[in-house]
Amino acid sequence: QDKEKLEVRKLSDPPSAEVVRDMVKYARNVIEEFRRAKHYKYILCLTLTPLACELLEICELSLEKMGAVFEDSNVYMLHMMYQAMGVCLYVQDWEGALRYGKKIIRPYSKHYPSYSLNVASMWLKLGRLYMALENRTAGVKALKRAIAIMEVAHGKDHPYISEIKKELEDH
Repeated sequence: QDKEKLEVRKLSDPPSAEVVRDMVKYARNVIEEFRRAKHYKYILCLTLTPLACELLEICELSLEKMGAVFEDSNVYMLHMMYQAMGVCLYVQDWEGALRYGKKIIRPYSKHYPSYSLNVASMWLKLGRLYMALENRTAGVKALKRAIAIMEVAHGKDHPYISEIKKELEDH
């Protein structure tokens, strides 16, 4: 699946191998920069709200630059979208987090095995976001998809599954 995971945009004038190689190098560097910034700023800052804005800006600028060459399903794009989603969750920007999550779920479902807990976790996050945004229909659907995967991965009697089912009943 490497070709799918490293998919390049289909453009009328395709990027050269050198442009793609440079973008991969850029993506790796920005991911490492993001990790360092997140690590050091968490330690040094008393409040993370300015940091969150800075980290989200890093993500958005990187996505814009990488998006000129990479498809949204590219692992570097997905990694940066996942980080952006995490920042949105931290600052309680539910719409922003949902926007990123919706872009992530289809490629995750393609790249990961059918019963991957990574996919289940993303469905769970999406379900909870939909519920927080009062879209019960979409929330229930997403949570049920998460449960279906988790029942195979963990077994039907796992406490975590019971917890999510209770969550569904309470909404």
